[in-house]
Order: sequence, then C-alpha cells, then structure tokens
Amino acid sequence: MFGGQFPIFLAACGAAAATGVMFPPGHWYDTLKKPGWTPPRWAFPVAWTTLYLLIALAAARVAGLAGSGTALALWSLQIALNALWTPVFFGAHRIGAGAVIIGLLWLTVLAMIPVFWALDAWAGGLLLPYLVWLSLAAALNLWIWRNNAE
Repeated sequence: MFGGQFPIFLAACGAAAATGVMFPPGHWYDTLKKPGWTPPRWAFPVAWTTLYLLIALAAARVAGLAGSGTALALWSLQIALNALWTPVFFGAHRIGAGAVIIGLLWLTVLAMIPVFWALDAWAGGLLLPYLVWLSLAAALNLWIWRNNAE
C-alpha cells in the first residue's frame, strides 16, 4: 500500500522537525508569560515525534491512490507551514507572525482531513491527533501573543 513512499514523507517531516533543533525555545521562551495549561517542555518532542510519524503514514497511505493530487498538495503546504513556524516564533521571536502561520497551518490541516478521509478513512483518521495538538498549540501561541509584548 505504501509503495516505499513512507521514508520520503518521513524525511520531509524530519526536515520540519530539524527546525526545532536549530531554533530551540531557549531563554527567551522561558521568560514569556504562559498560561497554566501550557504543556510541560518534555511533552513537545514526544507529541511531535508521534505526530510526524502519523502525518508521514497518512501521506504514504494516500500517495499512490487515484485522485490524491489535492491531498498531497495540502500535505505539502502543511509541512511547509509547519517548518516555517519554529524559526519565525522561536528564531525571530515574532509571536504575532507565528500566530498567523499556525492559523494557516490549522486551516490547512482542517481542509486536509476530509480530503484524506475521502481517499482512505484510516489516513484521514491519522490526522485527527495533529489537528487536536495544533488547536492547543495555536491557543497557546495566541495566549502568549496577547499577554506578552512583542
């Protein structure tokens, strides 16, 4: 079913994940006001590792299917936005720009789920945890933007 494409999608996810190594939260993030519901720092790499595996698996499931062009275009857009958010938020310290990017990412994933679901219900379902985590991350980004001077 995967046609050897899983490693390619996983490599794209790895490239997006690498931005977290290049632009770690660091002291700047530690000094920001954050809500009490902020996940502990250890939760982020655990969540993202799991999500990247699911995202790559979902793409691999639909990649060889007829009519997957829109699904793969949306997948490409979400991984680009995903990779862009970290250097903007943590690297450039642009909280507002990060909010715009994560909002666009959230909308892209929201659009992606039914497109994937129509091709392969499992693939669509694999993306649901991603949308949940992005909802939390977007809410956190917005809270930080509202409660910290940029």
